[in-house]
Amino acid sequence: MTTGQIASADDALQFMLAGKATITLVSAKTGTRFTYKVTAAPDGKAHFVSLLGGPDNEADYRYLGRISGGETFWAGRRTPKPGDVGPEAPSSKAFAWAWRALLGHTGPGREVPPELHIWHEGRCGRCNRKLTVPASIATGMGPECAGKSGVSRMREDYGN
Repeated sequence: MTTGQIASADDALQFMLAGKATITLVSAKTGTRFTYKVTAAPDGKAHFVSLLGGPDNEADYRYLGRISGGETFWAGRRTPKPGDVGPEAPSSKAFAWAWRALLGHTGPGREVPPELHIWHEGRCGRCNRKLTVPASIATGMGPECAGKSGVSRMREDYGN
């Protein structure tokens, strides 16, 4: 499987909000890692975050929280369901911290902090197709989806 590390905050945000993203956040200090799916609501106004919580990489996801308007992340539901991940869980705190850092709320600006590594699984964050071109792997989006999403760097890399 082809995987890629996402190095810039802008690439990470675009990938995560593309609609069908799977990311793994890794602590450079401890090696602790959590894998999340971030999927867009049908109307595109919110994104739902789920945590991989079991051995089946395709089906063992549990609800973690919601991103509203591409900015605000909150964990949990008003009425939690059995199996939901609570806001005090380390995985919830890790996602919230990373999200704030990517938005520039924890430091000098939008950045991927050096203690955080963000990986995608080698599939486009928008359509979930396997990525094969190095420029696509670098950002986590294929050329067609990059163009549809307005990701200018990808369009330049492909000459579109």
